Parts: sequence; C-alpha cells; structure tokens
Amino acid sequence: MGICSRRHFLLTICSLQLITTIERQVFDFLGFMWAPILVNFFNIIFVILGFFGAFQYRPKYIISYCIWNTLWLGWNIFIICFYLNVGILNKNSDILNLGTGSFSWWYVNGPGCKAVYDVTEPELFRPARPTNVTDCVLSYEVIEILHAATQCVLGFMAIVGGICLSKVFLEEDDSSKNVIICEGTAKY
Repeated sequence: MGICSRRHFLLTICSLQLITTIERQVFDFLGFMWAPILVNFFNIIFVILGFFGAFQYRPKYIISYCIWNTLWLGWNIFIICFYLNVGILNKNSDILNLGTGSFSWWYVNGPGCKAVYDVTEPELFRPARPTNVTDCVLSYEVIEILHAATQCVLGFMAIVGGICLSKVFLEEDDSSKNVIICEGTAKY
C-alpha cells in the first residue's frame, strides 16, 4: 500500500509538471523566448521519462528524472533571480531570447495591460517593443516569477518523491533475485 501511494504521488507530480510546463512553453513561444523554449522542451522529455519510470517500475528512469529536476530547479531559481535583477542579471538583457530582441509575452499581454508603441521605423527581424505599458494588474516580472516558483515547488516535490520511490523500487529489485551466498559461491 505504501508503494502505491508513493507511486501515485510521483505520477501526480509528473502530470502537474507536464501541464504547467506545456502552459509555460506556449507563452514562451508566443514571446519568442528561445532559451526557455529549449529548456522547457528538455523538461517535457524528462517528465515523460519520469512518468514512464514510475508507471513501469523503472528506478533508473526515475533517478535520471531526479537528476534533471535538480538542474530544472537551478534553472527556475535563475529565472527568479533574472526577473528580480539579482546581482549582475538584468531583465532587459538578451540572455533569455538569445539575442533576438524578443521579450516576455506577458510584458504586453498581462492582465489589464495597455501598451503604447512609438515605432517610427519597424525593424525587420525584431518585434516592436512598446515604449510604455500601463494599467497592469500584475507586472510581467511577477507572472514570470510565479511560473518559476511553481516549477520550483513541483521540482522539489518530484526530487523527494522520486528518491523515495526509486529507493523502494531498488530495494524490491534486490530482494527478488533469490540469490543465496554460501562460502564465497553463489547458488541460483
């Protein structure tokens, strides 16, 4: 009974991670934020791997999922620090868009936001950046930080759940081999 609840816990966390990552991926595509798009893509792959590992009793898949979630946790902490301008990080830099000049979709399309554009000569390969955005209920930084914080919480729970479940799977796997060791020889 204990293994079933751990397994269902990890399957639930994987499902929630998949849903929230796909949602985040959609908005990153809308804003042409290329670095988050790439990292989200890898997260989707590893979440599916973790789901499969929990569903099929594969501890190695769960361990690789836990290792990825450690990196995913670090990425999301970086995103939080980026939008808070911690240290040398600057939210107006081109780190996340890989030099394309794009910006967060939420910057212009956040709840209640009204953007003012002063484009005299549009650039061919760069999106038009508004000169002023007003009346936002939540600023885009807060929305991006909430997305990253949600991923941090889910990632931490996935690491803990994955470690517990893989430990149980590995203990069961060792006990089911029926190996008897007698005086240096193994009998099967």
